[in-house]
Amino acid sequence: MSEARCRPGCGACCIAPAIVQSFFGMPDGKPAGVACIHLNASLGCDLFDDPRRPRCCVQFKPHPEVCGDGREQAMVLLMQLDADSQPEYES
Repeated sequence: MSEARCRPGCGACCIAPAIVQSFFGMPDGKPAGVACIHLNASLGCDLFDDPRRPRCCVQFKPHPEVCGDGREQAMVLLMQLDADSQPEYES
């Protein structure tokens, strides 16, 4: 897995995490577990080299610690990271 490009046919980073800010095509952001509208049929990002790509996506760097050994493991790891990053609310 390279520093600049993700594993072909994965797309986990375009599905698993939430994106809370508005971005091109998704004015309300993207909930965790929901595919970004820019995820194409080959599970790549149609905005990869586009300046309208969300900053959080540009800053994401694929690494085995968060992407695992395959798409399924990446989904589990990224969903867990997203859940762990949510603020805790006391009731």
